[in-house]
Amino acid sequence: MAEEAGGGVVVYWRPMCPYCMRLLTQLWFTRLEFSKVNIWRDPDAAAFVRSVADGNETVPTVTVAGRAMVNPSKGELLEAVAAYAPHLLAKGEGG
Repeated sequence: MAEEAGGGVVVYWRPMCPYCMRLLTQLWFTRLEFSKVNIWRDPDAAAFVRSVADGNETVPTVTVAGRAMVNPSKGELLEAVAAYAPHLLAKGEGG
C-alpha cells in the first residue's frame, strides 16, 4: 500500500464484481492515475478492505491519499481526489 503513503489512489477490486467494473470503466475515461489491487490475490488487501468496511469485503473500496471510501461513485472519488490529492487530477477534471 505504498501508493497510499505517497498520496495516490488505490482501487481494491475483485473479478466478477459489477460495481468494480463500472467504476474502473468510468475511471479509464479520466486521466486519473490509480493502482488496482485484486483482493482475491492479495490477502493483506482483503484484510484492509474488511478493516474499513465493517468486516465485509465490500468492493470497490478506494483509498485517496490514505483515506478509505467504500463503494464510491466516480463523482465522490473525484471529489475526494480534488480535496486530498489535487495534484493527481488532469486540468479541468474533478467533482
